Amino acid sequence: MVALALLRWRGHGIENPPACYASPPMLFAFLTTLCWSTSSVAARRLVEALGTLTANLVRLALAAVLLAVLAFTVGRGLEGAGIWWFAASGVIGFGLGDLGLYFALSTLGSRLTVLMTQTLAAPIGALVEWLWLGTSLAPAELACGAGVLGGVALALVPSDNPHVAPGNLRRGLAWGLLAASGQGVGAVVSRRAFELSAAGGLRVDGLTAAFQRILGGLVVGLLAWLLWRARAGKDAAAGALDAPRPRAPIPAGRLAALILAVVLLGPVVGVACYQAALSSAPSGVVLPIVALCPVVIIPFSARFEGDRPALRSLVGAALAVASAIALATVRR
Repeated sequence: MVALALLRWRGHGIENPPACYASPPMLFAFLTTLCWSTSSVAARRLVEALGTLTANLVRLALAAVLLAVLAFTVGRGLEGAGIWWFAASGVIGFGLGDLGLYFALSTLGSRLTVLMTQTLAAPIGALVEWLWLGTSLAPAELACGAGVLGGVALALVPSDNPHVAPGNLRRGLAWGLLAASGQGVGAVVSRRAFELSAAGGLRVDGLTAAFQRILGGLVVGLLAWLLWRARAGKDAAAGALDAPRPRAPIPAGRLAALILAVVLLGPVVGVACYQAALSSAPSGVVLPIVALCPVVIIPFSARFEGDRPALRSLVGAALAVASAIALATVRR
């Protein structure tokens, strides 16, 4: 059903799927939240097993293959006047943003990383739209953005996060900010790509857009990995940057399952559910549900990473998530 909801139906388009396949959009929104939350926890384990740059490249490469098969069979492949803008969005979001995401996962853990990316991306995107597209910012939007920043700052108080090594906190915050910026700016560029494609007479579906975007991200991921490989043999510090740090040996079969879970839950099924939700419900309804990821991930990170947040950190997360939900609502 998830795949059917995402596919670009001939004669219908993703925005108007056949009635026999229609599903409650809120179900897909909640599935998106669950997929992206569990994907982040699995990605943290994959980073420990393979190293940051290698894990990111493997995920992008396999996701690109799966999306290519779908895009060229039921989507639009490389069609559309906005293809270069989609690729640019992928460079920013899947490329630079996901590099930041994976390095943040290795330093901050999945809970704090998801909190930063899911709550900061919206105000960053709003700021870029204001600077680039001239979209006005209402006082309520500015207040919501301030609430997000305050909540994230409260959740990241060092004394409440003993699982983060003191030397890693500042570096992790920088990577998390890059991840959030990549997601927020990438979304704005994607909006421009959709507009250009529509102006050219082609309404691009979410599946095709995801494929064209991930190509740009794959280029960045591959270049980053090649640069690291070139330096790793000459510089011990560079080699240690992407060194695997598994807590325990992972059998080959379990590692393969972990890779598949990260690929499917994130850029494939997760994106499929997200596009299915947006296809039949306003973004102002869907985005507040997706913004619950930092809350949904808490029991998973506690179970699999031993990350049990302090009360002040929980209050900060609640403030950030509530502000993100309010921001999505006022921008509806």
